[in-house]
Amino acid sequence: MEVIHVPGYTQEEKIEIAMHHLISKQLKEHGLTAEQLQIPQDTVKLTISRYTREAGVRKLERKLGAICRAVAVKVAESHPKTVQDSEEKKDLLQIKEPDQGNDVLEMSHPPDMPIVIDELALKDILGPPIYESEMSERLSQPGVAVGLAWTAMGGEIMFVEATRMDGDGRLTLTGQLGDVMKESARLALNWVRSHAVQCGIETKPGTDLMENTDIHVHFPAGAVGKDGPSAGVTIVAVLVSIFTGRCVRSDVAMTGELTLRGLVLPVGGIKEKVLAAHRAGIKKVIIPKRNEKDLVEVPQNIQKDIEFSLAKRLEDVLQQAFEGGFPSLKDATATISQNSKL
Repeated sequence: MEVIHVPGYTQEEKIEIAMHHLISKQLKEHGLTAEQLQIPQDTVKLTISRYTREAGVRKLERKLGAICRAVAVKVAESHPKTVQDSEEKKDLLQIKEPDQGNDVLEMSHPPDMPIVIDELALKDILGPPIYESEMSERLSQPGVAVGLAWTAMGGEIMFVEATRMDGDGRLTLTGQLGDVMKESARLALNWVRSHAVQCGIETKPGTDLMENTDIHVHFPAGAVGKDGPSAGVTIVAVLVSIFTGRCVRSDVAMTGELTLRGLVLPVGGIKEKVLAAHRAGIKKVIIPKRNEKDLVEVPQNIQKDIEFSLAKRLEDVLQQAFEGGFPSLKDATATISQNSKL
C-alpha cells in the first residue's frame, strides 16, 4: 500500500482560499453581502497568523464565521425590529417628496455600511491574539540565532539559544528534542572545538574549549516536540557566537544538516521555510548548496525580496551569518552568495 503525504497549506495559499471562497461562503450563510461587510486581505493575514495554527483552513473558516456573526448582529440592530416599526417607516417613505429619493438608499444602506474589519475590530471580535510573532523575542546579544523548521502547518522560524557557565565540560540540551537533533548538537559542539582557533575563539594552548565550562543549548517552545537534522548549522552559529562574544546577524536565518567534517547537507521543506522567513522579515536565508534546485518552487515575488546564500561547508555559513565574517577561516571555494534570479 502506498502512502501519499499531503503537505499543509502555506499562509499565502490560505489567504487565496479565504479571499476567493471562505469569505463569500460565510457571508452567504449569515445573510450578509459584500456591501455590508468587507474583510480586507491584511485582516485575513492577521487572522491566519495570530488566531489559527493548522495545516488546513477549518479553524480559519470558523474565525471568519465568528466575524460574520458579530457583524450580522450589528446589521440586524440597524434594521426595524418589528412589523409595526416596518409599517411606520414604510408610511414615512411614501410621503417623501420625489426629490428626496436618496433617503430610501440611506435606509437600505445605513451610513456605517460597509463595515470594514481592521486590526482593532478583529481584536474586539476575536479577543487578544492567541499566537504572537516570535520575531519580538529576538535578542541582540551573543548566543542567539534564527533557524528554519518545517511543521505540518508549514514553515516556522525557530530561535536557538545558548549560554555558557563554569562547570566540568557538560553539554545540556533542552526543548523536548528528538535523538537526531541531540546528535546534531553534539556534532556541532565537536566541530567548533576542533576549529576553535580558526573561529577566533580564545583558548590557552593545550587546553580544550570545554575545560571548566558547561554549555546549555535551548530551543524555545518546550512543550512542542522537535526533531530532525536541519538545525545543525544553526547550532554551530550559536556556539560560535557564545564562545566569541559576537552576535549573529539579526536579518539572517539558516537551515542545513552538518557532518563532522563540516559539510552542509541538503534538507527538506525549503519552500515552506523560505516563506516563513519572508513572513518574519528575514532578508537573507542560508541554505545548503544542494537545495538550490528547490528554489524553483518558491514564488517569484518572494525570491525578489530575499537574498539566498548557498553553502557547501560550515565555513560558508559562518562567513555569511556574522557581520564581517571570520578572516581566519579558510574561504571555501564553493561558496555561492547571490540574489536569486530564478
